[in-house]
Amino acid sequence: MGKHKYFYHHLTDDLVVSQSQDYHLPNSYNIFPHSLGGKVWAKIIRSLGHLISIIYIKLVLRVKIVGKDKLQAAANQGYFIYGNHTQAFGDVVLPLSIIPTKNYYAIGAQSNWGIPVLGKLVLPYFGLPVGQNLQQSGKLIKAVATVIKAKKVVVIYPEAHVWPYYTKIRPFPATSMHFPVTLGVASFTMTTTYTKPKWGKRPRIIVYLDGPFYPDSHIGKKRAQEKLHQEIYQTMQKRALKSNYEYCTYQKIN
Repeated sequence: MGKHKYFYHHLTDDLVVSQSQDYHLPNSYNIFPHSLGGKVWAKIIRSLGHLISIIYIKLVLRVKIVGKDKLQAAANQGYFIYGNHTQAFGDVVLPLSIIPTKNYYAIGAQSNWGIPVLGKLVLPYFGLPVGQNLQQSGKLIKAVATVIKAKKVVVIYPEAHVWPYYTKIRPFPATSMHFPVTLGVASFTMTTTYTKPKWGKRPRIIVYLDGPFYPDSHIGKKRAQEKLHQEIYQTMQKRALKSNYEYCTYQKIN
């Protein structure tokens, strides 16, 4: 039996909410206030993030990362990483244990920008907020293209909502593959799994990296998105089968 029990109606339900859940950024929000300019504060934030990642990911959660060497296939270009969303804070800093600190950007819900400290002092330096309207969506599209052209990395959690310690892969739309298909670059998967610990109740966490997966440039964009989505989703599902321990349990409500 897991330590916590969650009830849900649909696999797309948002089970973890915060006081900033309804926070929205203004249309005037500048996605790159300092980060791409190499400002001192941006470097400090990223350095602190790397230190926190070492402490939290390596020492607190004791995560083992498998397949990091696969990223070398796209080392000299921008690319995307798709992960399952199972750690509220851990997923924010996990990529800092995998890719160079200076290269990390992540797409996230605007509600995160409403969180004190994190939203005001941290996210402006590596976060790419999901647009709430056409103007904001246009800004995101341009921002992602800028990051990829700068040979950096964009992390996406396509399941959108965090389900703590969930051991399966929840469905996400083929439109999640819009960016790699449009920009014609590689994608990787970052699948977090949970296995039975040798001692205690907290599961052993192993993260598997797979790829690269390239979009098919010989078919239409919609079909290319569907094909890439199938490859990404099936790879994550296959890796998720390695989970054999439920720290949290989930029960569907009819």
